[in-house]
Amino acid sequence: MEPHPAEPLSSRRRLLVLAICCMSLLIVSLDTTALNVALPDIRRDLDTSVSGLQWVIDAYTLVLAALLMLSGATADRIGRRRVFRWGLTVFVVGSLLCSLAPGLGWLVAARAMQAVGGSMLNPVAMSIITNTFTEPRERARAIGVWGGVVGLSMAAGPVLGGLLVDLSGWRAIFWVNVPIGIAALLLTTRYVPESRAPRARRPDPVGQLLMIVLLVSLTYGIIESPHHGLGSPLVLSCAGIAALALLALLRYEARRSEPLIDLRFFHSAPFAGATAIAVCAFAGLGGFLFLTSLYLQDVRGMDALDAGLHLLPMAAMTLVFAPLSGRIVGARGPRLPLLAAGTGMTAAGVLFALTSSAELHLGVLFTGYVLFGIGFGMVNAPITNTAVSGMPRAQAGVAAAVASTSRQVGSSLGVAVVGAVMASAAVGSGSYGNFGDTERIAWWILAGCGLAVLILGAVTSGRWARGTAERTARLLIAEDGETAPGPDHRANNALRKS
Repeated sequence: MEPHPAEPLSSRRRLLVLAICCMSLLIVSLDTTALNVALPDIRRDLDTSVSGLQWVIDAYTLVLAALLMLSGATADRIGRRRVFRWGLTVFVVGSLLCSLAPGLGWLVAARAMQAVGGSMLNPVAMSIITNTFTEPRERARAIGVWGGVVGLSMAAGPVLGGLLVDLSGWRAIFWVNVPIGIAALLLTTRYVPESRAPRARRPDPVGQLLMIVLLVSLTYGIIESPHHGLGSPLVLSCAGIAALALLALLRYEARRSEPLIDLRFFHSAPFAGATAIAVCAFAGLGGFLFLTSLYLQDVRGMDALDAGLHLLPMAAMTLVFAPLSGRIVGARGPRLPLLAAGTGMTAAGVLFALTSSAELHLGVLFTGYVLFGIGFGMVNAPITNTAVSGMPRAQAGVAAAVASTSRQVGSSLGVAVVGAVMASAAVGSGSYGNFGDTERIAWWILAGCGLAVLILGAVTSGRWARGTAERTARLLIAEDGETAPGPDHRANNALRKS
C-alpha cells in the first residue's frame, strides 16, 4: 500500500526508488553505447550504407532531444510516476520492435519509438529522485550514484554489446532491454510514489514543432550531403528550412510568458557557454564512437567483442574521471575541469589526425582512447553545474533540461557530420574500407570539438562571465517575482571560486 503523499518515505524505500530510477538510466545508456559496436553487423545484415547507420543512431537522439523538455513538463503537470511508467512501456515495446525489424526503415522507426519512451525516463527519473531525496546531502549522494551509472554504462556498454553481437547478433542488444524494462515497470508501480509540481509549466506546442523541424531538417541535410552535394536543391532546402525554423523559434519564444526555452537564460555567459560546450562535447563523443566502432571492425578487421575491449581504456577513464570532476567542481568551480576536458579531447583528436593509419600501433590507439576518456569524463559535471548555478530555484530544472537537450543535439550532429565525412569516401566506390584522408578530416573535426570546449570553458568561467550570471539571476528574480536564492549555495560559491 502506497504511503500518503505527506508521509516521508523510509530510508529503504528511498534507496529502492533510486535503484528503480537507475535501472531506467542503465537500459537507455547501455543501449546507446552497446549499439555503436553493433553498427558494422547491422550494416552487413540489413545491407545498408553509412547514412543508414547514421539514421539508426540519430533517429533516437533527435527525437530524444526534441521531446525531453516536453516530457519533463508533462510529468510535472500530470504526475511523474505516471509518465515514467508510460516511458518504460514505450521504451520496452520500441526495443522489442527494434529486435524484430526486418529492414532499415523499420529499425529507424522503432528507434524513434524507443526515443519517445526514453524522453519520459531520464529527465522524469531525475525529478523523482529530487522529490524523493529532499535533504541536500542525501540528494547529492543520490545524484552521485545516478552519475556513476552513466559511467558504468560507458564502461560496460562496448564490451556487453560486442559479446552479445558475437553470441547472437545485433538484435540481442535490444532483447536485453525487455526484461529489465518490465522489471522496472513492475517495481515502479509498486514502490514509486506519485508526485507533481506545485505549479506546472504550460505546454508550448508551437515551440515544440519548430524545434523538431529545426533539428530534423538540419540533420537530414548534413547526412544526405555526401550523396546529393552541398549545393544540391535538397541540401539547400534543408538548410533554408532549418534557418527559418530557428528564426521563427527565437521570435516566437521571446513573446511567450512560459516558453519552451527561456531565451533570457542566454544572457548568462556561463549558461550559454554550458549549452554550447554540451553540444561540442557530445558531438565529439557521438562522432568518436561512430568513427572508432567502424574503424576497428571494418578497417582493422576486429570482431565486435574485440572492438568493445579496445574501447575499454576510453570508457574506464570516463568512469574514473567523472566523479573526480564532480569533486573538483564542488571544491574549486567548473573552470579547471572544463580546461582539462577540452585539452584531453583536443589532444586525442590531433593525435589520431596526425597518425591515422589502417595499421596504427596499438600503443597509439591506447593513448588516444585514454586521452579522450579523460577529457570526456571531466566535462559532464561542470556542464550541469554551470547551467544551474546562479539560477533562481524555480528555474533550475528548466535550465538543466536545456543542458540535457543540448547533449542530445550534440550527439546527433556529431554522428551526422562525422558520418557524412566518412560517407563521402564511399560515394562512387561502394566501399568505405579505404578512407584514409577522410578519416583524418573526421579526426580534425573531433579535435575542433575539443578545442571549442577548451576555448568556451576558458571564456565562460571567468570573472566577466560570473558577472553576467549574477545579473541574469537578478533579472529573472525581478521579472518572475522569485525571491528564493539559487538552487544551491554551494554550487554558487563554487562558481565564484572559479
